[in-house]
Amino acid sequence: MISARVLDLAVEKGLVSDGQRLALLSLAREVEGPVQAPPVDEERLRFITGFADIFVTMGIALFLGAAMYLIGMSLPPAAGLALLAAMSWGLAEFFTRRRRMALPSIVLLAIFVCSAFMALSLFLGAQKGSSFLALWAWGWGRGWGIGALPNLADARSVALAAIGTSALAALHYWRFRVPITIAAGVSALSLAAITLLMAAAPQLMAASATPIVFGLGLAIFALAMRFDLSDPLRETRRTDIAFWLHLLAAPMIVHSVFQAVGATQYGIGPASAALVLAIFAILAAVAILVDRRALLVSGLVYAGWAFASLFRTIGFNDYTGPVTVLLLGAFVLVLSAGWTPLRAAVVSRLGPAWAARLPPHAPR
Repeated sequence: MISARVLDLAVEKGLVSDGQRLALLSLAREVEGPVQAPPVDEERLRFITGFADIFVTMGIALFLGAAMYLIGMSLPPAAGLALLAAMSWGLAEFFTRRRRMALPSIVLLAIFVCSAFMALSLFLGAQKGSSFLALWAWGWGRGWGIGALPNLADARSVALAAIGTSALAALHYWRFRVPITIAAGVSALSLAAITLLMAAAPQLMAASATPIVFGLGLAIFALAMRFDLSDPLRETRRTDIAFWLHLLAAPMIVHSVFQAVGATQYGIGPASAALVLAIFAILAAVAILVDRRALLVSGLVYAGWAFASLFRTIGFNDYTGPVTVLLLGAFVLVLSAGWTPLRAAVVSRLGPAWAARLPPHAPR
């Protein structure tokens, strides 16, 4: 049977298209049959191929860190950041395009995107530090941290820089096919949308920041599911693209939901804690259904917060911290051990058409 890795390389070299790759895989399974059963309920991630990945990543960090320090002594910040982005692209030509090393490729992509974004924002006239402020404002602060940028010009510069960064991320993906690049580009577009709304309608953002971020998270989750549904056996690069999109969408969805019910406030009562745990159970059901654990990981902090509040209510003040951590650890272990039968129970309740498009599961 032809391997998915060989077809991935064929797509990268332009020998076949993505559609032809999936058709060839389907034909090979039909003619020859599977060599082995597909993995059951495993969320695989091509993150590291060997210790050489760690070794090269250490070298990249040392080399680019020292280079950036020396560049900063002789060039303005914008030019230095642009040069750093160019250097990371150059290193990717060897370690990503030729060696196909997973971890160095992810690190080089992150350096390229962040450097390009900050360089573009400074080139476009944003005040020094505005790009960092925009990143902070997107994720944290009060509620979702949505607040006005220093001025309208800075907001426009940061938004245009984010749009330009998404275009550069698309170019990077066309060249290197690193799965995380799609999530990086989508993140840049989301930042552009948030920043433009912050500048154009600050009152709207102050009143509706949580549902707006929640809507963006749902859109990214839907995009991730589109990649997942197109590759239910998780044999191609699409499953890695979906993983990073799920990782991006999960905190946006989870934090928005719990922010809306007041779970981020200190000292929530028993009723609020019970509501938080009920929402966490729903998130767990969705995670089991789609066989992605990002929603669960994002919600663990809030589940722990709810458990701690309940323990304080019943008088476990001296042992709240360790008992909460113990309970969360036990929950994660039990859920991991029972993931397969739980998925079988949930997926079996769906229609055959939907069940066939989801990742395979073991029978109960």
